[in-house]
Amino acid sequence: MEGMATLSPRLTLNDGHTIPQLGLGVYKIPDAAASDAVRTAIETGYRHIDTAELYENERGVGEGIAASGIARDELFITTKVWNNRHGYDETQRAFDESLAKLGVGYVDLYLIHWPAPRQNLYVETWRALEKLRADGRVRSIGVSNFHTHHLERLLGESEVTPVINQVELHPLLPQAEVCVFNAQHDILTESWSPLARGRVLGSEVLAAVAAKHAKSPAQVVIRWHLELGLVVIPKSVHAQRIRENFDVFDFTLDADDMAAIATLETGERTGKDPDDLD
Repeated sequence: MEGMATLSPRLTLNDGHTIPQLGLGVYKIPDAAASDAVRTAIETGYRHIDTAELYENERGVGEGIAASGIARDELFITTKVWNNRHGYDETQRAFDESLAKLGVGYVDLYLIHWPAPRQNLYVETWRALEKLRADGRVRSIGVSNFHTHHLERLLGESEVTPVINQVELHPLLPQAEVCVFNAQHDILTESWSPLARGRVLGSEVLAAVAAKHAKSPAQVVIRWHLELGLVVIPKSVHAQRIRENFDVFDFTLDADDMAAIATLETGERTGKDPDDLD
């Protein structure tokens, strides 16, 4: 399985670092299970693990990384600061805690998890991320769940452009406006809930495309994200599914497939609107 590691392409961030395009998400996976999931993923070939303070599994993720035997510089680790830790000093304290739980010397990508606009602290929080980056404790910094108006303000009041905006994105919610804005500012778009928490997987449209390629509907959707140039982090705790989600580099979707999947758009979210979560 080790040879599969070379199959996941890496995309270049606007700061010159690179990120594996396909990673493992660990939302709502308990510590003990996260350790096993991370080990399975790394054995399969994943080199990108996405966690967050909110998930309460950074320690388990760190244990899985340590047990993998893979050199730290071969892995790309993302974590995020939660809404109740916004502010310059508090964000730095939150980062210290995350780093200690992960048991690593640095994080590849640190994100503001949500803008929490009514707190009106995300620009101050971003300045803390800029300081962490300048100090070499974080390689790259970005945001998550930022609408274009949040990004416009951040870009107007800061020195460093985010490398990534991680948003809920799937065939029901392709986020065209956000993707265009991100691309115009050299910000990569990363998809969370890429399978819409399973809501798209019973689609007849996906069933037809999957049958055409002898793949599962989930594999087709993950491939759809890759074809669009998105970073994608499907979550699973099941070893077979973790491996299946990575087995997407031996086929491509053609224009007809992409057009068919485009018909699934409804604008439906599985999570909160970023303007509504504090």
